[in-house]
Amino acid sequence: MADFTMPSLGADMDEGTLVEWLVGPGDTVTKGDVVAVVETAKSTIEVECFDSGTVGALLVEPGTTVPVGTRMAVIDSGAEPPAPAPAPAPAPAPAPAPAKATAPTSELQTAPGHATTPTRDAVSTPLVRHLAEQKGIDLSSVHGSGKGGRITRSDVEHTPAERPHRVKASPLARRLALSSGVDLSALRGTGRGGTIRAEDVRAATAAPAFRTVESREAARPPSATAEPAYPARAAIAALMSRANRDIPHYYLSTTIDLAVAMAWMRDRNASRPVAERLVPAALLLKSVALAARQVPELNGYWKEEAFVPSPDVRLGVAVSLRGGGLVAPALANADTMPLPELMATLKGLVSRARSGRLRASETADPTLTVTNLGDQGVEAVFGVIYPPQVALVGLGRVTERPVAVDGMLTVHPTVTATLAADHRASDGATGARLLTAIDRLLQRPEEL
Repeated sequence: MADFTMPSLGADMDEGTLVEWLVGPGDTVTKGDVVAVVETAKSTIEVECFDSGTVGALLVEPGTTVPVGTRMAVIDSGAEPPAPAPAPAPAPAPAPAPAKATAPTSELQTAPGHATTPTRDAVSTPLVRHLAEQKGIDLSSVHGSGKGGRITRSDVEHTPAERPHRVKASPLARRLALSSGVDLSALRGTGRGGTIRAEDVRAATAAPAFRTVESREAARPPSATAEPAYPARAAIAALMSRANRDIPHYYLSTTIDLAVAMAWMRDRNASRPVAERLVPAALLLKSVALAARQVPELNGYWKEEAFVPSPDVRLGVAVSLRGGGLVAPALANADTMPLPELMATLKGLVSRARSGRLRASETADPTLTVTNLGDQGVEAVFGVIYPPQVALVGLGRVTERPVAVDGMLTVHPTVTATLAADHRASDGATGARLLTAIDRLLQRPEEL
């Protein structure tokens, strides 16, 4: 037997709220399956299972907030059950008799007076079922293109949603609205992209004159339109206060000439489809990842009063959320990832972060974080280190500046790269090596 516990989804996470179970007792799961949705102070995250087996008891009810490490479910991780054998062909008869269940109850359901038929559990994974529920799709009406008729993620994504006008709301908000009789269509969501959150439903039920959007707005005083404290901002405030209090920062800055890198990128993009063309951010991130591998003293964590280097490079990428707040999911093995793959992975990571569908594996503590504010027009950013990391690289806007080349003044594209580092783990000479490595790599873009 194995325990499924509330995972730690970041250094600043002490507890999480179970939003939704995507599996039930008796379901068969494999390592990597998404089995639950957990809400933290910063975002909603899909949590994977770390064991294969059969789901036993579910110990935590949706909507419950529990500390990190709390047992949430029990999984029988013994030998995975074999696939159900095909039912023997029925003997010829004038009329078909109601079939009897011959497979585990997690795969077959029997209704009085009806033949047993495979449920959605028998033809799809928990993640596929969750996607179908989000889109309002009845899996029994979807033709599976996978092996043995198994419904795949692609099948669901290419099936038109049955509820195109469904109100955007979190699963917890829907349950609260159902139990309290609140009409979600009459609420204004304060979450990402206007998504209705549980706090919106609670506020509506507490309002004495709640009827419709119009009456709610009329009854609300101007000063009540803002929430007293946004959870993500509160979590960030606590983490950054801890970082400034406990970490002795030092800062370095350098200006990098990107003329060679940009020319190489333009030549490469000329022969590639528009959707596959590289952007400067991909080159910058890959150079930082490779530099972190070359300067391992800044790639790791400060734990128990000592620096612990990481054998891998998990490059954290700071992403601003549409509803406010900040998350820094990780690009695993960014130093070994080809540029096109890195760019595609980055695009998907940012999209999932802003839609609140990050995987738990993507939130595991990065070894070094990059914050890039170039798209905001900022030329230089001096960040605050995310503990327990020991360094953060800041990248500004690519801008043209006058530079001297072989005694001649010319104009080249440049970027300002900065470093915030923990003086307990390194000193300025080590930090300078990292920035110099980034510069050197960008002068040889064909090696990225």
